[in-house]
Amino acid sequence: MARTEIVALILAGGQGSRLGVMTKHLAKPAVPYGSRYRIIDFALSNCANSGIETVGGLTQYQPLALNTYVGNGHPWDLDRNKGGTYILPPYQSSDRSDWYKGTANAIYQNIEFIEDWDPRYVLILSGDHIYKMDYARMLQAHIKEQAEVTIAVFEVPWEEASRFGIMNTDKQGRITEFEEKPEKPRSNLASMGVYIFNWQTLRAELACDEEDPLSDHDFGKNIIPKMLSVDMRLMAYRFQGYWKDVGTISSYWEANMDILDRPEEIDLRDRNWRVYSRNPVKPAHYIASSARVVNSAMTDGCNVSGTVEHSVLFNSVTVERGAVVRDSILLPGVTVAAGARLNKCIVGIGTVIGKDVDAGADVDGTSRYSSPRYCQGGITVFERGLKIRDGARVPGNSMVEYQEPDEIIETHFRV
Repeated sequence: MARTEIVALILAGGQGSRLGVMTKHLAKPAVPYGSRYRIIDFALSNCANSGIETVGGLTQYQPLALNTYVGNGHPWDLDRNKGGTYILPPYQSSDRSDWYKGTANAIYQNIEFIEDWDPRYVLILSGDHIYKMDYARMLQAHIKEQAEVTIAVFEVPWEEASRFGIMNTDKQGRITEFEEKPEKPRSNLASMGVYIFNWQTLRAELACDEEDPLSDHDFGKNIIPKMLSVDMRLMAYRFQGYWKDVGTISSYWEANMDILDRPEEIDLRDRNWRVYSRNPVKPAHYIASSARVVNSAMTDGCNVSGTVEHSVLFNSVTVERGAVVRDSILLPGVTVAAGARLNKCIVGIGTVIGKDVDAGADVDGTSRYSSPRYCQGGITVFERGLKIRDGARVPGNSMVEYQEPDEIIETHFRV
């Protein structure tokens, strides 16, 4: 096989536990976003638009939905005779039988796949961020700087820097120190989880890390600090543009609202850098004469007869006459029955909100569903496949999931 310039590997096996019930049945990269996408669409589309033709998706947690969604990569123009998209789950071999033990171990377990392509460089990506990035430009910078590894960084607000892995650099952009969630950050350059390695360097570092019984086998905790400790040449690549880590309920809700409030920044209509997805075939959305729709996004199959304000609706959502939906995200197949009121709600796939239900940020009080660990700012989340009883009241900051006994859930559908 002829040598390949670069191979991309997308780390897509994470559970995303901070998203609560949203990732109870789905891996985080498979979570719907922005009316017609999944989170992983951004990494895949970036690869396609950057001219990277060989892409491996490393799956582990709840893999079926993600494997089915990605398939052979056709929607992203990644079904190639030379190259293409490959699903890479953990597997049993004669000398090991392990789940991926960390991000570095996940790559290590796929060394044979990488070697088959004999690349000069390996691009490692997280499958759970919202952004549009030209990896080809990053590769050019990597080659120009003669780096062993180049790490994409994004300037975050100083008050948020302690939430991220922070790269400290010199005036030339060479990384001098990596700090994981520092209490007193000395830089606001957050790692985006996007790395370009020289393959031979990475191969040697992975083999060394695998032999270390004390290692967490993680790029941020182990590989990068080890390379810095021996004075390897690590360079920072500053990314300019929209970037969002959707690791929490609040950040997921904000990222969806951003397509309504900051459309020029994320620009999903840019024909020069399309974000592709695998969309179900549905009839056109329908807005009845009784409906009122303001500053919202919706896609095929939606049927709206009520009021929808500043909200994101996925395919096959129904909002009945007299229902009011504000500042909310309704995932595929949701029904909001007549008279129901939702404010700052995220409603899971296929869930039915009964008649005259009142839920969300403007409903006072606490209940057994109150979940400050996950839900803040008045946001309320409903698990997929529920039927909420008519007339139920659900306060903000709640996470509603199927439990027995349950005073507001009428039934639980299989979705």
